[in-house]
Amino acid sequence: MTSTYITASGAPVPEISGVDWGEKRYLIVDDFVGIRQLLRESLRNIGARHIDQASSGGEAMTLLGRTHYDVVLCDFNLGEGKNGQQVLEEARVRNLMVPSSVWLMVSAEKSVESVMGAAEHQPDAYIIKPITEGVLLTRLNRVWHKKQVFQQIDAAYIDKDYLRAARLCDEQIERHKVHEIDLMRMKAALLLKAGEPEKARVVYERLLEEREYNWARTGLGKIRLANGDHEAARQMFQGVIAENRFYIDAYDQLAASLELLGRHEDACGVLEKAARLSPNSVPRQRSLGNAALRIGNVQLAEHAFRKCLVIGEYSIRRTVDAYLGMARVCGMKNDTKEALRLLAIAQRDFPGEVVQLRSKVTEGLVYHESGDYRRARKSGDQLEAMLEAEPKRPHTATCIEMATLLFAVGVKDAPVELLCHVVRNNHDNAVLLDDVQKIFDKARMSEEGVDLIAAARKEASEMMNQGALLWKTGRLGDAVAWMRASRERLPDNMRILFNSAQMLINLMQQQGYSEELMVEANGVLMHVDALAPGQQRFAQLVEQLQELVPRRRDAADGANSANSADSADSAAETPAAAEE
Repeated sequence: MTSTYITASGAPVPEISGVDWGEKRYLIVDDFVGIRQLLRESLRNIGARHIDQASSGGEAMTLLGRTHYDVVLCDFNLGEGKNGQQVLEEARVRNLMVPSSVWLMVSAEKSVESVMGAAEHQPDAYIIKPITEGVLLTRLNRVWHKKQVFQQIDAAYIDKDYLRAARLCDEQIERHKVHEIDLMRMKAALLLKAGEPEKARVVYERLLEEREYNWARTGLGKIRLANGDHEAARQMFQGVIAENRFYIDAYDQLAASLELLGRHEDACGVLEKAARLSPNSVPRQRSLGNAALRIGNVQLAEHAFRKCLVIGEYSIRRTVDAYLGMARVCGMKNDTKEALRLLAIAQRDFPGEVVQLRSKVTEGLVYHESGDYRRARKSGDQLEAMLEAEPKRPHTATCIEMATLLFAVGVKDAPVELLCHVVRNNHDNAVLLDDVQKIFDKARMSEEGVDLIAAARKEASEMMNQGALLWKTGRLGDAVAWMRASRERLPDNMRILFNSAQMLINLMQQQGYSEELMVEANGVLMHVDALAPGQQRFAQLVEQLQELVPRRRDAADGANSANSADSADSAAETPAAAEE
């Protein structure tokens, strides 16, 4: 059987059939037994033999956790519990689908918000009921063959080896011209994630010469945004929305550009429009709530956080932020009792030291904003005691929140220590350092703040320079040990993290592969990616690290492997010293 479809370039192309559907594993997810039976019979008629069924989102997640399915047919509305969008979202986040797996979202729902909400989580197809056997087979054939083209690319992406994935796109373009547009789109996105914006720009501009793709224009806008040309980026995102008001990614990017331009009310308005178009995104509702709080729109913040709590109940994207945000709203409305109830839920459902700290910060802010300064000071004292008991500090944003509260309730030493910690971990981030100085200014510590920031920056620079000196003088083992200690002291300093990973890689290039060093280097790089995705040096180091894996080197020709190792040694980057 042969089917025909329309490619991204608009040309009808015959799709090759001949897939052995009998050997694939299938999962049907639908809350109606009759629909499950109909889909099962349709699959059996095309030869399927291994078919599992789930009647709810929770049951589907259990089965997905046990078996790697080749094809999933999932209804959007699944009754009580997770819906189809949330099942797909969780399967993606937890990597429960292999790169070649096919996900077909099946639904009778035709509303814009349902279709767009599901589409944001990238099913391979969205099929409207009723489904005929012919439609099912055509969609399966079409998607399956395309997935095979992207299988190796997806695998490299999962490994975060973005540069190798981009090269694989070029290889597949040579073999599969029919998928050229989709492969170029993937390549440009990979180059952006690899921190190669100029190379991505070339790809996007080449695509735009052929056709005005909104996603390509949005990609160029992202590059301009990253380059600091915020106004040009804003105009580009605005133009995309004017042409296609349903292109949600452009709304998110437009809001980001407006924030950077200082137009906070306009940014909030854009997020509000996006949330109306596609209201079932937990991250977007959370962003809207925070943006509304920033401009003092308590009513909008309350609506966004309440929506976030509802749609997040069964979502893997559920986080503590919505509870903390909603508690802040309650504090602003003088509903302290409800705020404390939400904080209790947050601490119960999200256990851990960081949540305890953030909850105590929010508690203090609730009391402070409602005018109960005695209890606000008590919360500050408790927070100070918690900081003394736990030397490990949370991420930068939480440290700044804590420092702000502690200064507000009259504590001095603890917030100074927190802000110095922030400076040491971000010593070359001029924007953040300016924000820290403003906090010192508000606390009437302007001159002292200048000296504290300078001292903290100097400490970070000297620590980094000592590691670089050890490396340059041939004491690589000592340099690796020094950088381990530096990571303990400055766990979020990007320069120290990158230099540490580089030294670990160089040590393996000199002394041979070590599983222990590989795990350590990979952990450092994954921490970098969590802190600041899209760093060029991250992609380069991941590629160097992957080349050290024995199975990859053994697969290459012996002579080429030796040459590759020699070139790796000679090209090894010397960790950068810091500028004071």
